[in-house]
Amino acid sequence: MKFGIVGTFGTVDQLVDLAVQAEDAGWDGYFTWDAVDLGVEGDVWDPWAVLAAAAVRTSRVTLGALVFALPRRRPWVVARQALTVDHLSGGRLVIPAGLGVPIDRAFAGVAGELTSTRERAELLDDHLAILDLAFSGEKFSYSGTHHQVTDLQFQPRPVQRPRVPIWVVGAYPSERSMGRAVRYDGLVPQLRGDRAMEHLGPAEVAEIAAWVREHREADAGPYEIVLQGVLPEDPAEAQDHTDALAEAGATWFIESRWEGPGSTYDALAARIRQGVPRG
Repeated sequence: MKFGIVGTFGTVDQLVDLAVQAEDAGWDGYFTWDAVDLGVEGDVWDPWAVLAAAAVRTSRVTLGALVFALPRRRPWVVARQALTVDHLSGGRLVIPAGLGVPIDRAFAGVAGELTSTRERAELLDDHLAILDLAFSGEKFSYSGTHHQVTDLQFQPRPVQRPRVPIWVVGAYPSERSMGRAVRYDGLVPQLRGDRAMEHLGPAEVAEIAAWVREHREADAGPYEIVLQGVLPEDPAEAQDHTDALAEAGATWFIESRWEGPGSTYDALAARIRQGVPRG
């Protein structure tokens, strides 16, 4: 299993510095996050700028955002941003992608944005398809539900082939949501409906991993199952927990501290120095 951590709050310099500290301490990945204005207590920064700066300050760790809310963005802009960070990092970018928080929260006071879950899901499908085509480096056209493009081409091609890896949020057991996720390179699973914020245990992970094996093409290549949460403070307990998740089928665990004292820069730096639960 690989381990990552989210740089939640701090100045932009501090968030970039956390990426360096994570690499030095042996973490496998460092992640920022994608928000507009959620009324949170703390500064919110543009994820692409943070990742670009982290890319030139690090040499090994995987970089991404947990998660990019693609329906809020223009896919041709995201394609150019992703290609830039992919090249700056030497091929270490991943794109975890989802609907994002309910858009009426993200754009409170802004008119003209599509707000329903159905519309955002349609946009996500369009954006993922356009990104996949853009990363081919070939000229392409696309006609989707909300976007139609003709004769677009993006150069240079990404360092990573055939594309920058895309990890998609999947709401289990939704056939549509999970079916979207298995078409790409990884799954950030959550339970459906009222259980969406629950942390997944080994039993749920094993069930989700079995669903992926059943529905993903056998020759489709490597696939990541990416969990997030907060690990136990006791190192032995943390290792037992992540060993059980790995045995169930998880390939990444990303430490994600979204609120409280544990989400401050000082607390995150201390947690990074503790290292990962790997024997």
